[in-house]
Amino acid sequence: MSSHRLEILKMIDWIPVVFVIFKVVTLSICMFFAVKWHYDQGKKGKDTRAVLIAGGKVAGIFMLTLLVLGFATFAIARMIGLDLNLP
Repeated sequence: MSSHRLEILKMIDWIPVVFVIFKVVTLSICMFFAVKWHYDQGKKGKDTRAVLIAGGKVAGIFMLTLLVLGFATFAIARMIGLDLNLP
């Protein structure tokens, strides 16, 4: 192999690292502004307790949906014969 191809292969190893860092940073910034916006909307006139209760309900529904989706994914993976054992 030429040295140019080796350099490209070394660079390719860093692509997932860069994309994951970019994704984490982007989602963190978006989450910060989403929470800030909702907090500011809650201060405008709604009762703080009602906003917290509604937020708790949404978080609970999200976690339940995530759990069901995780179990469904594993069930489908086992049904089609994927090996899910850890190395």
